[in-house]
Amino acid sequence: MDVLFIIVGVLCLITGLLGCVLPILPGPPLTYGGLLLLHFTDKVQFSITQLLVWLGVVVVIQVLDYLVPLLGTKYSGGSKWGTRGCLIGTVVGLFFMPWGIIAGPFMGAFIGELMGGRETAAALKSGFGSLLGFLLGTVLKCAVCGYFIWQFVAALME
Repeated sequence: MDVLFIIVGVLCLITGLLGCVLPILPGPPLTYGGLLLLHFTDKVQFSITQLLVWLGVVVVIQVLDYLVPLLGTKYSGGSKWGTRGCLIGTVVGLFFMPWGIIAGPFMGAFIGELMGGRETAAALKSGFGSLLGFLLGTVLKCAVCGYFIWQFVAALME
């Protein structure tokens, strides 16, 4: 049974890493699931404190993942139109992989701002804010997933 848990755990780690760039997959929760599966084997036992801290990190990252692009739009001078456009652009971008994931939030915020009556320069600023927010969220997710993968491998090597 341990071998099965380890194999499924590795699959969770790989899928979770993909989830860092594919918004449809919850990257950090999947990698955390891989760590949990490893914990339930006889090979490795993480402490309850470790598991709870890691769970807290996953929850915070998941919340930030949705807020950071919207905050990027807002703090770069975007309006509600730009924020909503960013959200719609992110969803539409999923259908145009892989570049749609990057261009979707930018184009959504830009078009949203134009539809809201903003000038082109202000709309571009809002679009770049959403893009930077999206990229920051992706980097944070990759960092957390990379750390979880490192913990998984290090625990197996002991």
